[in-house]
Amino acid sequence: MATKKQDTSSRIADNKKAAYNYFFEERFEAGLVLEGWEVKSLREGKVQLTDGYVVIREGEMFIVGLQINPLRSASTHTTPDSVRTKKLLLHKEQIRRLTGKIEQKGYTLVPINLHWKAGKVKCEVALAKGKAEHDKRDTIKDREGKREVERAMKTHNR
Repeated sequence: MATKKQDTSSRIADNKKAAYNYFFEERFEAGLVLEGWEVKSLREGKVQLTDGYVVIREGEMFIVGLQINPLRSASTHTTPDSVRTKKLLLHKEQIRRLTGKIEQKGYTLVPINLHWKAGKVKCEVALAKGKAEHDKRDTIKDREGKREVERAMKTHNR
């Protein structure tokens, strides 16, 4: 069965810094509990995911540091809190398994991206292990090497 590539138009925000700082072991898709003004702000793209991280407290997963900036035209009967801790929805068995894995040395849960799926906001979370400094340098070296190859191919094709 072929896996379907995620549509880029459904993407809300990406955490590009996470791929630089971590190796991803496993990925999970979790639902996100949001308020109405937050959904409206997400539709406008007023979100920052780079400082976010995931914690597990009392058998529930939460995303901390996800910043959703309120719209200027936000409702007057609510008080928007842009850095409120938001609950992630995942099956209990998955949360228990993740709890065991993040208790191991070096593992953490990192939000990778926010996207729309069937009209609902989903957060892709990765079980990740931190990169050492030399691994980060290797990542930069590989990225620059790919750019060089692309430049050479572009000038050669002209």
